[in-house]
Amino acid sequence: MGTNAGLTDKFYCGGETRKDYILETLGNGVALLDFDQDGDQDVFFLTGSRLERWADGNPPTNRLYRNEGNGKFVDVTQGAGLNRSGWGQGACVGDYDNDGWDDLFVTYFGSSVLYRNREGRRFEEVTEKAGLLARSPRWATGCAFVDYDRDGRLDLFIANYVDFQIAETPKPGDGKYCQWRGIPVMCGPRGLKGGVNQLFHNEGGGRFRDVYLASRISDPGERYSLSVTTLDYDRDGWPDMYVAVDSQPSLLFHNLKDGSFQETGLAAGAAVREDGREQAGMGSAAGDFDGDGYQDLLKTNFISDVPNLYRNNRDGTFSDWVYSAGLGIHKKYLGWGAAFFDYDNDALLDVVMVNGHVYPEVESKFPEESYKQSRLLFRNVGNARFADVSLQAGSALAERHASRGLAIGDFDNDGDLDLFITNMNAAPSLLRNDGGNASNFISLRLVGTRSNRNGIGAVVKVTAGGHVQSAEVRSGSSFMSQSDLRLHFGLRRWTQADTIEIAWPSGLAETLHNLPANHFVTVIEGQGVTGNRPRAAQPVPPASSGVASP
Repeated sequence: MGTNAGLTDKFYCGGETRKDYILETLGNGVALLDFDQDGDQDVFFLTGSRLERWADGNPPTNRLYRNEGNGKFVDVTQGAGLNRSGWGQGACVGDYDNDGWDDLFVTYFGSSVLYRNREGRRFEEVTEKAGLLARSPRWATGCAFVDYDRDGRLDLFIANYVDFQIAETPKPGDGKYCQWRGIPVMCGPRGLKGGVNQLFHNEGGGRFRDVYLASRISDPGERYSLSVTTLDYDRDGWPDMYVAVDSQPSLLFHNLKDGSFQETGLAAGAAVREDGREQAGMGSAAGDFDGDGYQDLLKTNFISDVPNLYRNNRDGTFSDWVYSAGLGIHKKYLGWGAAFFDYDNDALLDVVMVNGHVYPEVESKFPEESYKQSRLLFRNVGNARFADVSLQAGSALAERHASRGLAIGDFDNDGDLDLFITNMNAAPSLLRNDGGNASNFISLRLVGTRSNRNGIGAVVKVTAGGHVQSAEVRSGSSFMSQSDLRLHFGLRRWTQADTIEIAWPSGLAETLHNLPANHFVTVIEGQGVTGNRPRAAQPVPPASSGVASP
């Protein structure tokens, strides 16, 4: 229902029938944020470009759509100051200056951009002023705001993919890394120079300082890095970072609590396949799918492979659970955006993945291959297992697109989680959930005082009916995308959350008692509940497709 909701613009990334360069293949991300603080999630879509000139001289721009609260969105890009053209890639959200308004960082091929939110009226581009202007062109992809030193200010991690220069890049078919199954295709990433990831420390006063060397983020050297997911995987109270890497081992940065990190991906069992083979990691997500209080990891990979479901062993290591959990049943999909989310409000985290090939040329050569692919939805059936319900959860999931970015959020505030998906050279998709609101939920917006204003890094444990769930507030994740910063917990038929325990990044621990179900709750650090908004009236399901409970 993307076009029905007013999300009508087409977003570009290279050619539609062939891709001559790897720059044309990654597509774009999407970010959800309530930029004007009216209680409704707005949406920001990234666009790329084309290598040839635009005939009308007007290249496309990124788009910010304001949520009108009636199921419709309105384009407010121009007035908000976000109408920038170029090879936009991804975005992450965080209130870096703690002024109460969510800011936006946008990654690009070239130079990324920091936008400061000016009280919900417009965004001010402050990249150079903030010390984030790239001194030389970079290809930045995933990003995340994270308070890695817990000083109450959000720092910034940026993943970099390839040191790409068209003049030095071979043409399709020129060499062993420029062919796929015998047909000439764009080259890379193997054979090309990788990027080096970056970490910027928030110095306060609107300034950042590059600490990629001192923090040891640069220790792994050149990597083809894509999505970034923050998580406290060992529950020591300090945020760690996971980076999905294309065609090389993925990265897990363990926070050493002294301003530096140790890369532990291989040692922790979260870098490669069980057999030790490198994979082409694309998207990533974290969530406690088995309810043991520890964050697990999900990673999407290239075609002819399966995703990874790294189950947290609670000792600093992970085991790949993808086959045991039932997620390893498809190899025909090339996965990008991914998320854990409770789509049916049964208090168990489900999994969604969006897919699409990188080579449009495959369809003319291999009829069994598809450039445009359907989405996958796996329902958590308990006991650390999932069932594929893609065909039973609404025809929208079966629609085929070359999809990339994925963000999760309750845009209509009706109590269930909806899906925003970017599609290559097409309008985006909005899959409205028309099934989850049959059960109860509670949604939490955290506001830090001693901690960063968004509460990013806070860990929340909800107990209802004797059942325990946990989640973390995070920036970034999925594939170059940003989901709703509010934490959503399904409550089945329980009428209240018996206890809600919050571990704030500052170290403060708070416990709330007996909060009624089906409300959007605001919690201010040290002050408890300060806002309690009931869920919106449930709309009549449309005749068109959506995401429904099987």
